[in-house]
Amino acid sequence: MFLRSLPHSPYVRKVRVAAHETGLSLDCVEAHVFDPATPLLAENPLGKVPALVRDDGSVLYDSTVICQYLDTLHGGARLFPPEGEALWQALRRNALGDGLGQAATWNIRERYRPDGERSPRYQAYYERTIDRSFAALEAEAPALAERFGIGEISIACAISYVDFRYPDRGWRRTAPRLGAWYDGVCRRPSMRATELQAYKGPLQPPA
Repeated sequence: MFLRSLPHSPYVRKVRVAAHETGLSLDCVEAHVFDPATPLLAENPLGKVPALVRDDGSVLYDSTVICQYLDTLHGGARLFPPEGEALWQALRRNALGDGLGQAATWNIRERYRPDGERSPRYQAYYERTIDRSFAALEAEAPALAERFGIGEISIACAISYVDFRYPDRGWRRTAPRLGAWYDGVCRRPSMRATELQAYKGPLQPPA
């Protein structure tokens, strides 16, 4: 199996970190999502990464579904708690991390729009969403240190994307406990092996 990927995607990184944490080997194949001829469009009608192409040719997407699948392929500690309140909290944290990454992604896309097509109103909306997310994560920071499962992986990868796209944002000034937690998880081998990289392909669809 292999993963259709992009080097700067927080969702691809989430899957790669999950694979590393569970001891699974995962080949990554870069997908040019705006190329009309990309095989990704036949594999995922949404045209998004990550998409996991399994050995039988079947495809799984999105990042959370892929991570759930990977979590069934190993015999170690589970990324997803089996049931009960621990599961709901893990899924909630996963959603918060995914949402933070999405707000940061949409905001950067506004920046890449041509002059006259950018929306300051939407940019302000995304900025407020990012700020609220960091405030919520700061309040939750002590509990994040209890484990490194799917929720914490999602949050860490989203924060890494914010740092990647907005290196001068300075969120640690108002979220010092979160910053300390994040600095710690960044030392994990899974995070060190999956750092985000710049994408050299087109950033917008063709006209």
